[in-house]
Amino acid sequence: MRHRKHNHQLGVKTAHRISLLANLSSSLIENGRIKTTLAKARALRPSIEKAITLAKKAHATDDVAKKVHYRRLAIARLRNKDAVKKLFDELVEQFVNRNGGYTRIYKLALPRLGDAAEMALIEFVEEAPKKKAKKKKAGARKAKPATEKLEESGETTEEQPQPEEAETKKSDAKSAEKSSKVDTKKAPKKTSTESKDSDSTEKKEEEK
Repeated sequence: MRHRKHNHQLGVKTAHRISLLANLSSSLIENGRIKTTLAKARALRPSIEKAITLAKKAHATDDVAKKVHYRRLAIARLRNKDAVKKLFDELVEQFVNRNGGYTRIYKLALPRLGDAAEMALIEFVEEAPKKKAKKKKAGARKAKPATEKLEESGETTEEQPQPEEAETKKSDAKSAEKSSKVDTKKAPKKTSTESKDSDSTEKKEEEK
């Protein structure tokens, strides 16, 4: 009797269904995540998890003959040697400490446009990365002056005057400007008669 064995028919014949699941399994191994219909994702889960179990058995044993045997069984199931090689050599290590539940399915909100089929994402369950412990800050760091930063970086700059020297230079410049103004004010202006006499003397010298 076939009690409780009418699951995941997917509306196709047996040969078509086996090829479909083999292709989906290979794509999942190569990409890590695929988008498909919800019915296909649920049918794919037991198929890919049996292949992962074969890879774990091959990883656990030291007998070369058994390793080759498990690899050939996986090739017969997946029909793709490259995908089997990646599964047995690379991906198996992340499933060693996990007993089942190697995949997860996410239902998508938007259905497929053509036939309104429910869509889903299926992916491998990866181990969560460990969080690094945060280091405590050892007090507020004092801001270094610009000259020290430049010295640490290896750059050289001209010596900048200190604020006191700059103030003294400014005061000297102001005093010099004031003294020049005072001198110009104190200098007597030439009268009109003096200017005429100087002009006449210059003309006489030119005539001579």
